[in-house]
Amino acid sequence: MKIALVQINPVIGDFAYNSAKIISWADRAREKGCDLAVFPELALSGYPPQDLLERPAFIVEHDRALQALISKVSTIALICGHLEKHTGATGKPLHNSASLIENGKLLCTARKRLLPTYDVFDEARYFEPGRLSQACQYKGMRLGMTVCEDIWNDKGSFPHQLYAANPVGDLVSGLQDQGGKVDLLVNISASPFQIDKEAVKLDIFSRVCTNNNLPLIYVNQVGGQDSLLFDGWSMAMDRSGRIIARAERFKEDMVVVDTETWQGEVHGQQILEVHDAESGPAGSERGLHEAETVFTALVMGVKDYAAKCGFSKGVVGLSGGIDSAVTCAIACEAFGPENVLGVAMPSPYTSAASIEDAKQLAENLDCRFEVIAISSVFSALKESLAHIFPVSENSAAPQVDITEQNMQARIRGNLLMALSNKYGSLLLSTGNKSEMAVGYCTLYGDMSGGLAVISDVPKLLVYKLAHYINREREIIPARIIAKPPSAELAPNQLDQDDLPPYAILDPILKAYLEENKSVAEIGAMGFEHHIVNDVIKRIRLNEYKRKQAPLGLKVTSKAFGYGRRYPAAQNFREEDAS
Repeated sequence: MKIALVQINPVIGDFAYNSAKIISWADRAREKGCDLAVFPELALSGYPPQDLLERPAFIVEHDRALQALISKVSTIALICGHLEKHTGATGKPLHNSASLIENGKLLCTARKRLLPTYDVFDEARYFEPGRLSQACQYKGMRLGMTVCEDIWNDKGSFPHQLYAANPVGDLVSGLQDQGGKVDLLVNISASPFQIDKEAVKLDIFSRVCTNNNLPLIYVNQVGGQDSLLFDGWSMAMDRSGRIIARAERFKEDMVVVDTETWQGEVHGQQILEVHDAESGPAGSERGLHEAETVFTALVMGVKDYAAKCGFSKGVVGLSGGIDSAVTCAIACEAFGPENVLGVAMPSPYTSAASIEDAKQLAENLDCRFEVIAISSVFSALKESLAHIFPVSENSAAPQVDITEQNMQARIRGNLLMALSNKYGSLLLSTGNKSEMAVGYCTLYGDMSGGLAVISDVPKLLVYKLAHYINREREIIPARIIAKPPSAELAPNQLDQDDLPPYAILDPILKAYLEENKSVAEIGAMGFEHHIVNDVIKRIRLNEYKRKQAPLGLKVTSKAFGYGRRYPAAQNFREEDAS
């Protein structure tokens, strides 16, 4: 039997579009001689639909589309993810299901048993778990059907299991199914990308195969959906855990595997997996592979978010710094440089070199560049407030503090939003994860925008991205990469005057935010106690800012946003509890 692994990029709620895409790819699979085409989790609705699942009209349209899809399946069989109504007297109204469809009939359905409710996942909010594992008979093979999380709880793969049920174990034992043991495990997924996940995924899948002496087919969604980036990378493994077929990453693709010979297609280059953002210097092979993966993911995220929300152009504020340079390079790759506007907005504290660097960047990227000086607006704003602001002790002039710095940032945010409105462009904010964590950003200023492209990218990784962008020629001027980071909102200002060096800050942030380590554990890593306390205090105090930040693209294991839910108004001071 020939099986096509088809990873598609659905649009949530566009049932006609998704159905047409499924049928189109199924036709391609049939033309390649395939008997069965396998599609991702919730391929018909797109994942994750979130509270759309609570809208009756959404379910009605989904069910209508499912019946239409079933009626169109004739010359090739499909396994496809979809919603299914739960008919029990109690429980949630829906199942997250996978069905085998052939000749206009739904032959067999498996319901997702393990519903993740952590990080960005909230499936128990909507779905009733399946009670039993399900195998489906097709072409003389028993296919053990699982949906995403179902395969992530295999007893032999984890020292600690989140769930009591073991869907893979039940399929292998055949205890829940009178038909006996399965011949092939099938897992359809919508599993988001993150930097440290792929090596773990490969290890788990390999263990599932070797521990159970079964081959595996894994088909994953691809594309950007709000904050989530799905990388596809669908694959087939033989009983020994060897990859025999693999699709591209970050693009729609189809690969075919033959179950008679257990041979298949491997698309795309071999990817060197890395486990953390600090591994490998920026220019090393490891660092460049990591940067390539993250860059490709972010470009896909910008492109898909813009397209699915109706934007075809982008605007970026260019400060002459590395964050805005990397963001602009990503924007040009996503939109095309002819559809990107870069804007420099110098203040009295902006150096001539920064303006020159911003202009050179735009020329290298071949995008439009404009300069809007803010000095006159800044002066007018200060004059308007002079009679209200308190005066300095030694003069009649108003006191100067961080207020004046934030005023500059908010003027820039206002100008950029005006350009966004006028041209119908998506404003991309440029703050990185390190700044967002400690609040080194201005609410309604540089945080303004419709999408925060690098808000989950630590500063050290931003540098790696810059080196990757410059891998063939100098796109980001060398001076931008080399100069010390500065907001240029006050005379002679440098980031390190207010923050620890990023070589210290980023590992502390990773340990606290992603690895959930305590103050004492972070201190034991060699960091000074007062620095750790200060960083954690800043994280706590700036929760209110992050609550109002634009949606950001997730690339690490714990991003700010939907997957990290902390109250803004709270008084638990972990820095004092250590």
